Amino acid sequence: MAAPPEKTIRDLNGVWHMNTTLSDSTEQIFVIQGLSWLLRKAISLADVTLTISHYLDNTQTPHIDIQQTLTGGLKGSPENRVLDWQWRPHSDIIFGELRGKSRYLEPTSLCLEDPEEKFLREGWEEGEKVEVMESYVENEVGGWVARQMWGFEKVGEERRYTRHVVVKKMDGSELEKARLVYDWISQS
Repeated sequence: MAAPPEKTIRDLNGVWHMNTTLSDSTEQIFVIQGLSWLLRKAISLADVTLTISHYLDNTQTPHIDIQQTLTGGLKGSPENRVLDWQWRPHSDIIFGELRGKSRYLEPTSLCLEDPEEKFLREGWEEGEKVEVMESYVENEVGGWVARQMWGFEKVGEERRYTRHVVVKKMDGSELEKARLVYDWISQS
């Protein structure tokens, strides 16, 4: 289902379900991230639901806390992001030890000449001041970097919450990208 008009990148509160029909395949991204064939297959068969809590802390710093639920009610690792562009460690049951940082930005600040940034920049809603949320994550042991932009765009004729994802090896030898599309389920 399309995202309600009142939902913005500064209010993602609610329950969202990944639409695997409208989303790109993540198979090759998971290869770069070193996931086994069996784990990649299991993930590709699972339905993913995100319950998002989006709020400001007592210093007015934005937070996005996400609980992932997979088919059968299995809980994934929580994604807790503080949007202040400061490095934070994160331990993930699938991807291991990570460090990441997040922030809001205007996609027009990204370079159209760079193929990676062009993919991250294009497609978003148009308007006077469009913002996306940028997530940058590194896995030193696995030797990869994941960069994502989250926002809203038209998919078909419907406004959807989407993520543009680029994953690459730190040495630049491999790069894959995908767009993930989410259905709105309900307010949490």
